[in-house]
Amino acid sequence: MRKGRLTTIPYSAVLKVLLLVVFGIALGGAPAAGDVPEGGSSTATSPPPIRLSDDGADFVFQNSTRRFIPWGFNYDHDRDGRLIEDYWVDEWPTVVEDFGEMKALGANVVRVHLQTAKFVVGPRKINDAAFARLRRLARLAEETGLYLNITGLGCYHKQDVPAWYDALDEARRWEVQALFWSAVAKTCAESRAVFCYDLMNEPILPGKKKETEWLAGDFNGKHFVQRISLDLGGRTRQEVAKAWVEAMVAAIRRHDKDHLITVGVIPWAYTFPGAKPLFYSTEVGERLDFVSVHFYPERGRIDEALAALAVYDVGKPLVIEEIFPLKCGIDEFDVFIQRSRDVADGWIGFYWGKTRAEYLEEGPDIRGAMMVRWLEYFKSRPVEADRIDEENTRK
Repeated sequence: MRKGRLTTIPYSAVLKVLLLVVFGIALGGAPAAGDVPEGGSSTATSPPPIRLSDDGADFVFQNSTRRFIPWGFNYDHDRDGRLIEDYWVDEWPTVVEDFGEMKALGANVVRVHLQTAKFVVGPRKINDAAFARLRRLARLAEETGLYLNITGLGCYHKQDVPAWYDALDEARRWEVQALFWSAVAKTCAESRAVFCYDLMNEPILPGKKKETEWLAGDFNGKHFVQRISLDLGGRTRQEVAKAWVEAMVAAIRRHDKDHLITVGVIPWAYTFPGAKPLFYSTEVGERLDFVSVHFYPERGRIDEALAALAVYDVGKPLVIEEIFPLKCGIDEFDVFIQRSRDVADGWIGFYWGKTRAEYLEEGPDIRGAMMVRWLEYFKSRPVEADRIDEENTRK
């Protein structure tokens, strides 16, 4: 679209492996206010809700025309590769610290990745304790002054996926997924800190051949890509994707009429030039409020990345929901950021709870050096980040 958008390229299995192997730890010292008691409530410092502008082209603050530009982190695992549900009960202070540290780095959005099996424990039974913890996370975000991108339906650790869930047919699996989103929306509908709900990380569909596994690709023990169907059964891919999106959106809208909805996708147009969006096609994406794509710029291929990004410029706000200088240097990465501003409306990188100082203390290391450069870049904020501050604080 226009002002302030971002661009990058899709990743491969190698990229995901490297990301998992290369990063994760914990910063230090969030403000005490972030440690919200279980029964706590929003305070006057809570961020104002985010909505679409009247023309649907931008994110703006509620009751305002001031533009909001997401600039933040994926908080998908900790230093040891653990998912948030693995430690947010016994090690809640770590979550509090990490949120404070992300805020101190200049983030305004944190993307959290929730796992289906941690929240739904039977075909019709939810885990009340997990939803209570999610409610507490939302209050922490409010206290810290951060917005949440709540990405759901994860099955990242295959060993945690119960047999009953894997055994369900498509219709019953969708019912469980709708139950998840209905409960999430009921839990978070009143939270001012929720930026959006992301229906699933990188959903895919089968081709002509029937598949047997719901999860695709093992990336260093984590499964980030998931099928929403195993068999098209004579339907088109557009028909299946549309039915699934509408089922999930309907589940959310039963309880939450306001918070934005998206789905984070692999930009196949980068891998296969000429490919068209599926989830953001006119046939499928009508009920999705904005576009979310995952790009990792590659050295010497910035023009190709920008061309692929432009394919997803469909008249809605566009967020680069995953981006990282994994396959290019910081200078080239910055060129990509700057040139993507005409298309992207937000950028979300990665943070795994480890400070720049902690990386430096560990001594020279390729992985650590990469993270140090990334955190320095994020905190120093390039030109468009300065503009983010101006636009987000202007009265």
